Amino acid sequence: MINNKIVLITGGTGSFGRKILDTLLKKYKCKKVIIFSRDELKQSELKEIYPIQKYKNLRYFIGDVRDQARLDVAFKNVDIVIHAAALKQVNTAEYNPIEVIKTNINGTENVVKAAANCGVKKLIALSTDKAVNPVNLYGATKLAAERLVISANNYFGHKNSTQFSVVRYGNVVGSRGSVVKIFQKLINSKAKYLPITDINMTRFWMTLDESVKFVLDSLNLMTGGEIFIPKIPSIKIIDLAKAMSNKKIKIVGLRPGEKLTEVLCSADESHLLIEFKKYFVSAPSTSIDEESRTFTPKKLSSFLVSKNGEKGKKPKKRFSYDSANNKKFLSIKEIKNKV
Repeated sequence: MINNKIVLITGGTGSFGRKILDTLLKKYKCKKVIIFSRDELKQSELKEIYPIQKYKNLRYFIGDVRDQARLDVAFKNVDIVIHAAALKQVNTAEYNPIEVIKTNINGTENVVKAAANCGVKKLIALSTDKAVNPVNLYGATKLAAERLVISANNYFGHKNSTQFSVVRYGNVVGSRGSVVKIFQKLINSKAKYLPITDINMTRFWMTLDESVKFVLDSLNLMTGGEIFIPKIPSIKIIDLAKAMSNKKIKIVGLRPGEKLTEVLCSADESHLLIEFKKYFVSAPSTSIDEESRTFTPKKLSSFLVSKNGEKGKKPKKRFSYDSANNKKFLSIKEIKNKV
């Protein structure tokens, strides 16, 4: 599905972008891979690791998802777009709301339009557990971005048009802004304690490698309109601190916009959910054309069998999937192995 295709990654110099670039270059035979990002310094640093003299199928584009015209140029002849560009710092979003809206919402709208205008075959956008029942601006913008991507199937929903889908997952170990990096910095600085916002705080947890694999698997399965949600373990943040250091722990209280637990699927959207062995698929809540290649909430049986032939099932009514009620929690020993 990826081989011999032109793949463009927005936000390609971020943690996810760098990891999926490494995967595409080493494990696949893409016709071309395009890194699209606004930071020339990060691109320069990435070029030192992946020089175009060695990787002949690699291209670097400076551009901002806020710039529709630039996206229209970058997306020409592209087969697959992986939309990873976002402003994602919760604290930063609370103090700079307009800037975050411009990138996460308006930028996603521009990406969707460019994909449709240029005849991109598939667009898959990265979302977050913070988009479910959002209590902070970052989560609210990602919820809006999800809706923009899924509803694009309404606007451009015919058999030969772009397919638009979303992947929604939890915290990624070691990504930029991750609590792991914060703790590590404090440990290296010989701080007297590690700050914990609340003793009961839990989070979903996955590695960068796992997130890349899930996105690529979802690209293979998608037909347009789905939200793919992985089954991943949870951790207690206090266990993470204990796994990383023997330092004392200090409870400092919730930061602006912070949740005690994160949710990947709320009870209010459980009627749209189909469960598979390793993931969930959420059907679109809007009525997408029944004659198109996409599915509708009225025809959820279409989701019961995935492309790999696995039979799905409907979860119980009012089912929710959150980091506190998760069946799988990592032990301190397992956390040590992951960090």
